[in-house]
Amino acid sequence: MSVITIGMILLFALFALLASGFWVALSLLSVGIIGMMALGNDSFGLIYATTTWGAVSDWSLAALPLFIWMGEILFRTRLSQDLFDGLSPWLRRIPGQLFHVNILSCGMFAAVSGSSAATAATIGRLTLPELKRQGYDDKMAIGTLAGSGTLGLLIPPSIILIVYGVAAEVSIGRLFIAGVIPGLTLIGLFVGFTAVWSMLNKEKMPKPDYSGALSKRRALIRLVPLATLILFVLGSIYSGITTPTEAAAFGVLGSLVLAWKSDALDWQNFKASLMSAMRTSCMIILILAGAAFLTVAMGFIGIPRMLAESIADMNLSIYMLLLLLTLMFVVLGCFLDGISVVVLTTSVVLPMVLQAGIDPLWFGIYIVLVVEMSQITPPVGFNLFVIQSLTGRNIFYVAKAALPFFFLLMLAVVMIVALPEMVTWLPAKMTAG
Repeated sequence: MSVITIGMILLFALFALLASGFWVALSLLSVGIIGMMALGNDSFGLIYATTTWGAVSDWSLAALPLFIWMGEILFRTRLSQDLFDGLSPWLRRIPGQLFHVNILSCGMFAAVSGSSAATAATIGRLTLPELKRQGYDDKMAIGTLAGSGTLGLLIPPSIILIVYGVAAEVSIGRLFIAGVIPGLTLIGLFVGFTAVWSMLNKEKMPKPDYSGALSKRRALIRLVPLATLILFVLGSIYSGITTPTEAAAFGVLGSLVLAWKSDALDWQNFKASLMSAMRTSCMIILILAGAAFLTVAMGFIGIPRMLAESIADMNLSIYMLLLLLTLMFVVLGCFLDGISVVVLTTSVVLPMVLQAGIDPLWFGIYIVLVVEMSQITPPVGFNLFVIQSLTGRNIFYVAKAALPFFFLLMLAVVMIVALPEMVTWLPAKMTAG
């Protein structure tokens, strides 16, 4: 069989397995085995053992379960309540008022959880009932949460950036720093849009309720523990004092201290956070192992080389290539979670990207932004499902509420394409330092 024929068979098999609800990791492994058998190679057992061990034993991956555990610990503290109480007094006089609590709380929580779903779930549990109680527009409350919840994928320490760094062999520390400016830009876009919407829809905005609000000074004190933890984790990486793995370990220690200080650190919470982090980490590791084997199988078949040569022969401009890749990632994101998209496509796409002269560091931030778009794209936008479970609303109602923020994410992609220095400037300063 030709390479194209085998490739089509593997693509059909992969989509059939995923559509059937089969585990993503086992789907990737099964398709890899089918590809090896199509080549007449019956030694895939040995190849699988050596390949998967190499993929999951990378020391860089040690940061992954640590950052996940850090987020799980903080998830079980008073952190989210402190975020809401700490930000509210500062935002009541700004157009948009408490809508901005969704955005800024998600941005701050994303910087310690690294997970999009955890960010949306944690902040949504607190803010949505309060916004509803005070009479804020339901659709806008859901939209700001859906859009801002995606910040967990981009603002460091991002789990998906760790996965991309390992798969593409790019420095995780530099990826973390590269995500800072695009992440802050996204927060600015969300805040700006929300303020403009609020000024244009004053009839949908309630009068500010100052009853029970903390003073600004006391509110600021509530934010100090979280801000200190964020600054330490990111600052230690940026300054070169620690590696991402070491920073993650200190982050876990800091989150345990915060949990202890807030009287939330009991045996049940400790065990629950550890087990939840273990389950999430094992899921990701299994996906990485399956993707590593599929990558080797595709390498034996010659699919990545054929695709890279085909792209080169088409003489596409960088912008046309990025447009096609954006469409592909958004479509894949409608059926797969973000981590699966990254590990499944990196080995195939990266040769084309390098052939086009695109910086793999910049491409890592680009792919995360595009995957963020897919998180609020039906039918399988993970953030949409999280928020649907919180609100009980129809999935299409939630998707419609999130639509303006989908376009803002698209605008952010256009911005980093037009101004790649938004991504590369801080890592260059880090290297120079």
